[in-house]
Amino acid sequence: MKKLLAFTLVIGMLLSLVTISSLAADEVVKPDKIIMMVDATVVTSINGRDQFEARWEELTGIDLEIIQPDHDAYYDVMQQQIASGDWPDVLILSSTVYSSYAAEGVLWDMTDAWNNSATKNSGRFIGDSVIDGLKINGSLYGFAPARGNGCLTYIKQAWLDKVGLGAPTNYEEFLAVCDAFVSQDPNGTGANDTYALAAAGFIGFEAPFVNYLPNFYQDAYPFFIQQEDGTWVDGFTQPAMQGALERLADAYAKGYIDPTTLTNGTKDCRNKFYDETTGIFTYWAGTWGTNLKVNLEANGHDGQLVALPPIAEVDAYYDRVPPVWAITTACENPEGVFKYFIDTMLDGGDMQMLWTYGVEGTHWSRAEETILDVPYAAGQFHMLESLEKAGTAYTKNHIDPMLSLAAFAEGYENPMELTVKPEAKLSSQVFNSHSKLAKIVPTTEVMSMYNGDLTTLKNELVAKVAMGEMTFDEAMAKFETDGGLAWSNAIVDSLNALN
Repeated sequence: MKKLLAFTLVIGMLLSLVTISSLAADEVVKPDKIIMMVDATVVTSINGRDQFEARWEELTGIDLEIIQPDHDAYYDVMQQQIASGDWPDVLILSSTVYSSYAAEGVLWDMTDAWNNSATKNSGRFIGDSVIDGLKINGSLYGFAPARGNGCLTYIKQAWLDKVGLGAPTNYEEFLAVCDAFVSQDPNGTGANDTYALAAAGFIGFEAPFVNYLPNFYQDAYPFFIQQEDGTWVDGFTQPAMQGALERLADAYAKGYIDPTTLTNGTKDCRNKFYDETTGIFTYWAGTWGTNLKVNLEANGHDGQLVALPPIAEVDAYYDRVPPVWAITTACENPEGVFKYFIDTMLDGGDMQMLWTYGVEGTHWSRAEETILDVPYAAGQFHMLESLEKAGTAYTKNHIDPMLSLAAFAEGYENPMELTVKPEAKLSSQVFNSHSKLAKIVPTTEVMSMYNGDLTTLKNELVAKVAMGEMTFDEAMAKFETDGGLAWSNAIVDSLNALN
């Protein structure tokens, strides 16, 4: 009887603890206010951000403060704000910054919150592999509502027709197209005023780094990579890098690459494409296939584009590690921010609609009306004309419907088939059929110590070689004398010590 009584008491205590834990999990305090920092992947001020904010607050009953620097300056401003100690509650981060901040203790560990979340356990979530890929040493510090996507090369069909060439399938053919685009007046102005392509820098700010110039980098990769045997190397020090930089230097010297590439932002590159300065643009697959087309047409140009499968030497485009939403460790109520901000993004209903398509009456409508010469019947979903760019329609808000990691709830209308244009679907299909997943690189203490200076040095040397200011051999000599090789080797050793 004593043993039975003791056993009963233990069971009772365990049940009580389970009940208390369950109650505690349900009693997450709802925040009064959430401070969010985001780039232009959420609608900007000119595009109805106030309406987005008002609708989000209506759905949650929480005051939302949005900090939104200019898109190209986002990471500079964000890092300055983190350095100042004035941290937002939640912010969006590239994979590189995410890994670094997680190691530095800036980000809250949301592993348990995610495992118990409504989204994960909804039966609608299809992104377990994406979330697993975001874990660092088994812990999750950020959430992605969509796959990462990546860039593919778009070429103007009208320019190809003008110079009498087809879409290139290898690097030799690609260079022939580049040469024709700078020498044969493809825009028809009668002047020598074109470049084959422009890019936002010779090396990207975030992984996968080579996505804007894949046809030149090919099999080279300037960051740390894990080989098939599990060991880590610095791709910048591998033999393939010489070929990549010499290809860039050759194309730059021949005038194929816009000479302002070093200082270009992505908006600069888009504008050069729209005003017929360039004919090749490597940019995001999917929705941007439509955006590029409609903006060309809005500027009075032919909008037909070739969504180019990777040339033979590239083999596959990179599907990047997606940007993540992370909660900072300065947040006073991280559980509440997770529940009411992170865990509602893919709720399958009105909030997912807001993050995906924007605000009814501002970004989309079901009213009977004519938008951009297209008539719509009452009840027929359609996107509205852009507030920023007259003559174009919105395509999405933050979550690309083609990349979303959760379906809408049963019975809730998902208008994706009504909003995704054929050119967007085609570019997405081309990319998905010819892409490989990029992998997140863990941040070690040694990497945190050296990688900032190492990256600055790498970027400097890549630019100098590409613009003909240094040979590759001179650059690698400077890489060693300025400490880059020592920093690189130390980081590689620290990564291999994790194995």
